[in-house]
Amino acid sequence: MAILSVNAGSSSLKFALYPVLGKTVQPALLSGNMQGLEPGGQPTLSWSRDGVSHEQPLPTGTGEPFAAALQGLVDLLSQQTGLPPLTAVAHRVVHGGAMFTKSVVVTDEVLAQLAKLNSLAPLHQPHNLEGIRSFRRVLPNLPQVACFDTAFHATLSDVAGSFPLPQALVDLGIKRYGFHGLSYQYVAGVLARRSTRGLGRVLMAHLGNGASLCAAVNGRSVATTMGFSALDGLMMGTRTGALDAGVLLYLLEQGWDHKRLQTLLYKQSGLLGVSGISADMRRLRSETGASARKAIELFTHRVVRESGAMVACSQGLDVLAFSGGIGEHDAQLRADVCQQLAWLGVAIDADANRAAVGDAVAPIHATGSTVEVWVVPTDEGMVAAEEAERLLS
Repeated sequence: MAILSVNAGSSSLKFALYPVLGKTVQPALLSGNMQGLEPGGQPTLSWSRDGVSHEQPLPTGTGEPFAAALQGLVDLLSQQTGLPPLTAVAHRVVHGGAMFTKSVVVTDEVLAQLAKLNSLAPLHQPHNLEGIRSFRRVLPNLPQVACFDTAFHATLSDVAGSFPLPQALVDLGIKRYGFHGLSYQYVAGVLARRSTRGLGRVLMAHLGNGASLCAAVNGRSVATTMGFSALDGLMMGTRTGALDAGVLLYLLEQGWDHKRLQTLLYKQSGLLGVSGISADMRRLRSETGASARKAIELFTHRVVRESGAMVACSQGLDVLAFSGGIGEHDAQLRADVCQQLAWLGVAIDADANRAAVGDAVAPIHATGSTVEVWVVPTDEGMVAAEEAERLLS
């Protein structure tokens, strides 16, 4: 059997096909993405298998763009030789709310409950759910499994998950949920297997267009920087991260409405807003202007600042792990963060750090460092496939 893991965005969909032997999910046999899925777009399908990459246009169809493109993906899988039969589709869903703390087989009722959370993750949740709906139409006989980024943080204590608000608001489900859970679950699993200290006090940094930190002890989340929504905590590609609520009150007094505030917080801030150039760290590294430099320095500062809070919650630090697009590929960012965390006993090997830019798990700590430092390329799709296999078996 095989499980297809997917991550649907507003105009794209990432996918990977994971074979299952016995009850063990194996590395992906085929992976890729579809672009141009927005209304009026030109869908394209890119994929790789056995180290060979391919790209082809997809028919737009006359109906809903996602469904038409997905039929092209289904046709591709059916035409490939040597692939095991597809038995389920596992979907990354950003927000599970208070109701869903474990993966679940999708029903109409599940979709209705998840849609109520759209406003808490507007960049992700509506598109995650549209992907599920489209797969249900194209593959109506296969179980669709929703796997939640919030689920890993269900182990937060009541205190760690609470905001200082009246109980009436707490009763409405306003609490700290945390995100990037599929990534953290994968990274924690790798560290537990690869390091004798991997089940100790671990700080995981998922740094990308979306960014957060998680403190884990014995493989369980005890603190995280993201909260009720995917806006809290670290500065991100286009999102503010933690922001004084008084700023929002002030802007409301200036006549800003909900839509304008939401656009500011989710799409016009972060690296893009500070630099005025780009949300892409690679682009900013290539710039020489003061605004790009400030954006990079502020991003680094926020990672260091929030790391202190996470380490306080775990009462010390045994392992620091970098993941996500920036965390995996930006050696300078890793060096700058670790230099500012040297007071914790963090020291990295400069050569190992520069070399850790591929797809392999790599230790980069220096000899004598009291904290292990790792680069762990994440695989959220494998975790989703494992969750689906566990649930369906």
